[in-house]
Amino acid sequence: MIEVKNLTKNYGNHAALDGLSFTVEPGKIYGLLGPNGAGKSTTMNIMTGYIAPSKGTVTIDGFDILKDAKKAKSKIGYLPEMPPLYQDMTVSEYLYFVADLKGVKKAEKKAEVTSAMERTQTLDVERRLIRNLSKGYKQRVGIAQAIIGSPEMIILDEPTVGLDPLQITEIRQLIRELGEKHTVIISSHILSEISEVCDHVFIISKGKLVLSEVVSNLSLHIKASQQIEIEAKGDRESCENILKNLSLVDHVSVEDLEEGKVLIQVSAKGNEDIREEVSLALSQNGVAIFGMKELGQSLEDLFLEMTQQDEAEENKEDEE
Repeated sequence: MIEVKNLTKNYGNHAALDGLSFTVEPGKIYGLLGPNGAGKSTTMNIMTGYIAPSKGTVTIDGFDILKDAKKAKSKIGYLPEMPPLYQDMTVSEYLYFVADLKGVKKAEKKAEVTSAMERTQTLDVERRLIRNLSKGYKQRVGIAQAIIGSPEMIILDEPTVGLDPLQITEIRQLIRELGEKHTVIISSHILSEISEVCDHVFIISKGKLVLSEVVSNLSLHIKASQQIEIEAKGDRESCENILKNLSLVDHVSVEDLEEGKVLIQVSAKGNEDIREEVSLALSQNGVAIFGMKELGQSLEDLFLEMTQQDEAEENKEDEE
């Protein structure tokens, strides 16, 4: 189990982390999700002992990452965003080198390295120089070094950055397979990646935890209020004035299209169906409706809402 308590990391006047706390239970795949600059890499660097926090603690199976560093780090395999690969080594040379660094026993070393290559499908390139590998294979080698020594927990920082679609699919499948034997934590700024491979997600923004939830329950946080989109012919300002004062309407936005057409997006105040009220109001005021469709809030909308809400609250506090 990993327990993160009240982590704060300051760089001058900038707080990269601001009282971040969460708990990672064994046997699951966790996603650390946030926009660029949210503090994901800083969190992982502190969790793995690469940097020290300004305040707060990280314990791994009861061992403090600073006070009991050797014992704590022995339980973690880590892939930074930029894998620490030695380009002039072959794959097997590098992995044997990593095994030595991790203190793998001599009698177990060959089996450990071979197993890591088999699990990451790098056996076929074991004699090639790392510098000559594709980005996808380099990432696999990076994951192979992380799992040598059979650590209980694997931490992967942005594991699919810079990969092509096929490589991304392959790395995601590899992460799922790792989750069968290890507790896995991955960081990403891509919600679809987290929702595809993770069991639980932590969303962070501005160094704070804004949501901790089982991935299967994310849909429960999506707003239930109706949203509709209308393509019509009319004046942008007139359409906005017609709709914004309707009893069931919460918000209206109107965008100009070509040939005098407009694209209207309307959201309801509650759970009422607003399609009839909106269409009648527009038609009675001479606005021709060409099409109407109902919009559903996506998981991406939820992500944006959670992170932007935190930023808005922070700006409000600054003004006060």
